[in-house]
Amino acid sequence: MERLTIKSWAEEDRPREKLLLKGKHVLSDAELIAILISSGNVEETAVELSKRILSKVENNLNELGRMTVSDLCQFKGIGEAKAISIIAAMELARRRKKEDSIKKDKVTSSKDAADIFQPLLGDHMHEEFWILFLNRANLVMGKQPVSSGGMSGTVVDPKMIFKAALDNKASSVILCHNHPSGNTKPSEADIKLTKNIVEAGKVLEIPVLDHIIVTQNGFFSFADEGLL
Repeated sequence: MERLTIKSWAEEDRPREKLLLKGKHVLSDAELIAILISSGNVEETAVELSKRILSKVENNLNELGRMTVSDLCQFKGIGEAKAISIIAAMELARRRKKEDSIKKDKVTSSKDAADIFQPLLGDHMHEEFWILFLNRANLVMGKQPVSSGGMSGTVVDPKMIFKAALDNKASSVILCHNHPSGNTKPSEADIKLTKNIVEAGKVLEIPVLDHIIVTQNGFFSFADEGLL
């Protein structure tokens, strides 16, 4: 028996037509990806292929966003052009999330700080260490990376942190780095480094308000946990 293709489905069940008739919000993730790739393979419709791709990442769009062209081309029916379309869409989504975080220009909680940094660092495969500069009203004056490392760590010089803070005329700072492993728990090295930076900030009268560790799906606050 010949299997049905998307074109033979009822019009309201086809992803593109469904979007036009009912709006983008009613489409599943698989249907949205099917629109990007347009076609499947001889055994699967675009929607079925999209479901299989999502199944590979346990239906986690953050994990899909970390896939490479090579990863996606492992699926029958996905060539370089389709893989690039998916990656471009994921990158646009990441940049949109980043733009949303920029609008939040006052930090009143650890979540506010995490919301600023998660779009920047959450899905990185290597560690980076950043500083957030605040004025006396806790308004964000800027942010800056100070070091970049490997998957398991990065070296940070406290002198660089406070030079940057002084250059930016910051009244206080919030530190942030990411854990590519997905584990938000600080290491002993993280705790020791944070204490050293906090003590240096006291001498220079530039308080460290928090140190945030971000992952794709969560964050850890040194201030919330009483570790500052």
